[in-house]
Amino acid sequence: MKKKVVVLGAGLVGKTMAVDLSKSFDVTSVDINEEALAAVRKSGVNAIKADLSDAAALKTLIAPFDLVIGAVPGFMGYQTVKAVIEAGKNMVDISFFPEDPFGLDELAKAKGVTIVTDCGVAPGMGNVILGYHNQHMKISHYECLVGGLPVVREWPYEYKAVFSPIDVIEEYIRPARYVQNSAVVVREALSDPELVSFPEAGTLESWNSDGLRSLIKTMSHIPNMIEKTLRYPGCIEYLRVLRETGLFSYEEIDVKGKKVRPIDVTAKLLFPKWKLKPGEEEFTVMRIRITGTENGKPAAHEYNLYDRTDKEGNLSMARTTGYTCTAAAHLVMDGRYQRVGISPPEYLGEADEHFNFMMDYLRARGVQYRVGTVNA
Repeated sequence: MKKKVVVLGAGLVGKTMAVDLSKSFDVTSVDINEEALAAVRKSGVNAIKADLSDAAALKTLIAPFDLVIGAVPGFMGYQTVKAVIEAGKNMVDISFFPEDPFGLDELAKAKGVTIVTDCGVAPGMGNVILGYHNQHMKISHYECLVGGLPVVREWPYEYKAVFSPIDVIEEYIRPARYVQNSAVVVREALSDPELVSFPEAGTLESWNSDGLRSLIKTMSHIPNMIEKTLRYPGCIEYLRVLRETGLFSYEEIDVKGKKVRPIDVTAKLLFPKWKLKPGEEEFTVMRIRITGTENGKPAAHEYNLYDRTDKEGNLSMARTTGYTCTAAAHLVMDGRYQRVGISPPEYLGEADEHFNFMMDYLRARGVQYRVGTVNA
């Protein structure tokens, strides 16, 4: 009998993960959006309509399953993970919630469960790669540049969203933390823009975003670490205008006697403009550089990813994010990864066998990281 997996969230990434896992497991997808569930059913995966914000109902729903995959919007992520832990279930999650996942570590250990958080592309695979090299060298610098963009630049935004629009907006307002000379530096999002050239994607604009997350705590011995988001040049200026106008604010304002959060209105207006049209292609670009000393000598490693919507129309960001998560799910389901408590992805990379399995898993699904050494 096949083991049973439940995927919480049937968006573009949730659907991709459900379909991939259904090749090995008995998979059920859960969401409150009937349109999303219909797309999952069309792909041959079981689907249930349910309100995932109801913790008691969620615990009952996941009771028959061997593993839970989390793909809910970030604002729901922490409470969803907490409910899964309380239900005594192992989980791999990509909700990228703003709260510190280690706040749930004691609870997870008390329940004896394995919870892998932030298991997407970045955060996610970038952490796995850093965790791997941290076992083999003394690292002085870690830099991750990453972004997902439409192939065709369309005015005015030149951007399309695979994730929840509110989760995307969070990148533009959440303070960015990075590590410089062993000190944590906090800057506003969208700060320190730089133009960076990539062979396949051309010149893109990078800016500070809060992508290091757990690495600030788990890799505190590394003196310099930074993650920056990539967009087409020119986007920072209009995003700053929207932010400074207050359109990304969570604070309610009074509009004709009704209380409204500006961010809800903004997300509602932007979603149709950020939604990919049928047949529209996008790509994911990422560059990771890790430098330090290895075997007593200066060493530098570089990982490059350029991945586009595949010929079957499967979106790149959904695949690069989703397949990282499903690779980790296999490690947990097969009993190869059994660390109890909260496990950010860098813990997965600590064992060579786990790192190699995940790289091979992605490669088999067309997600190719080009690996090389550069001048240290």
